[in-house]
Amino acid sequence: MATIAGADAPATAKQFPQTSHFVGLNQPVGQELSLTGLSVEGTLPPEVLGSFYRAVPDPHFAPKFDDDNVLSGDGMISRVSFNADNTVDYAIRYVRTARWLAEEDKGHARFGRYRNPFTDDADVAGIDRTVANTTPVWHAGRLLMTKEDGRPYAIDPVTLETRGSYDFGGKLKSKTVTAHVRIDAATSEMFLYGYEADGEASTKIAYLIVDKDGHLTSEQWFDAPYCAMMHDFAITENYALFPIYPTTCSLERLKAGGDHWVHEQETDSWLGIMPRYGNVSDMRWFKGPKGVSAYHFMNAFEDANGIIHFDQCLSNTNAFPFIREASGIHMAPWEVQGALTRWSVDPKGDATDVTQSVVGPPGDFPLIPARMQGRPNPYGWMLTMDPQMKGPPLAGGPVGAMFNTIIRLDVAGAAGQVLDALALPVGWSLNEPVHVPSNDPDHLGYIVTIVDHQTGDNQFEHAAWVLDAGALHKGPVAKVAIPARLRPQVHGWWVPQGALDAAE
Repeated sequence: MATIAGADAPATAKQFPQTSHFVGLNQPVGQELSLTGLSVEGTLPPEVLGSFYRAVPDPHFAPKFDDDNVLSGDGMISRVSFNADNTVDYAIRYVRTARWLAEEDKGHARFGRYRNPFTDDADVAGIDRTVANTTPVWHAGRLLMTKEDGRPYAIDPVTLETRGSYDFGGKLKSKTVTAHVRIDAATSEMFLYGYEADGEASTKIAYLIVDKDGHLTSEQWFDAPYCAMMHDFAITENYALFPIYPTTCSLERLKAGGDHWVHEQETDSWLGIMPRYGNVSDMRWFKGPKGVSAYHFMNAFEDANGIIHFDQCLSNTNAFPFIREASGIHMAPWEVQGALTRWSVDPKGDATDVTQSVVGPPGDFPLIPARMQGRPNPYGWMLTMDPQMKGPPLAGGPVGAMFNTIIRLDVAGAAGQVLDALALPVGWSLNEPVHVPSNDPDHLGYIVTIVDHQTGDNQFEHAAWVLDAGALHKGPVAKVAIPARLRPQVHGWWVPQGALDAAE
């Protein structure tokens, strides 16, 4: 039988605005919770014994401004633990950031618009304002909660207690660190970066390398073509890739109390490429199409001829409605077109533009086995929409619509082919999945994800599903209901039990 322990967030006088960012699946929950001994329907494969960590934005207090968005929510770190006795434990806690503590002290929101410190209360000036709500990162026995507007916070992987802001033993100079690191399975090194590295609207990028033991061994700075949102990047065996899309920031706009991000449809995109162990002075910039945008990348790799191929979930404009609105881009959701798109360049050739081809359908949250990071991946998984769906998608998340289908793609050729798929009915949705490798080298492993199901007006059920990564269409091999209201996650990370045991 499950045991439950929880604590509700303090009640506030101000109510949450009734916009898409705070209703339905996006309704704030604000509850720290511990559930143990949850029953599993089916049998957990031995490989999935371990913990699935999730980053969940959830505002502790109603926002200072009613036009706030999902991505401003305080970070919560969630742990779904798969146990050897075929039970599951679930826990979620707030990340006690400096911002969270400052607002908890006064009992109300004190920080203003999304990523705009000029709109904060005067008495919080200089306080670290990151909410650490985007990606849990596991490396060298350490769990970090990250968001790209600040430095990460270290988290106890068992208790989920916040250990504090993390700067790699005082070596980190950048004010920011990405939420999308890349770890080379062959070397166990972590490659990462920080944009706006020395402050808001800066063009400075810090490129970082952390060794297998967690020591920051290299930090080099360079200038981007302009200040842009750089949510993700990629590595190959020999190169580091820095994509630049025209979602831009202006210091003058921030000082006037405006939005951090505005998308510029007529501005070029760029792809910066440098040797991953080289000097930033070796960076080459390749021009991409105007006005495009991508948040997440499947992988990058070099082929036998040394050509770099970079696969990304590319769209013809910024996918976030609140950024399009701030930009004066009036497009209906169905007018936002996208596809899993491959940019190819010869890092040693004479061409200065990317070559573009489509290798998969529209969608997001692409996924490959960790061992293939930076190497050729003949296949991968991603979330998308069922083209045969007979109704609207579940509303939720920063885009406003949740995915209801997971697919496996053949991306070895010039044009991707869907090899397998699991489409959920109307009223169901999938959060970003993680991949768990199999002990059998001929087996594709397992996919772990949180599934949402709307059962009534503002009523939802949630469960953790384990799928056979090579037989998605068969549905879950194991699933466990989580008897609590869950808000959509941003990103997650899988940590096997052996790694957790070794870190204690």
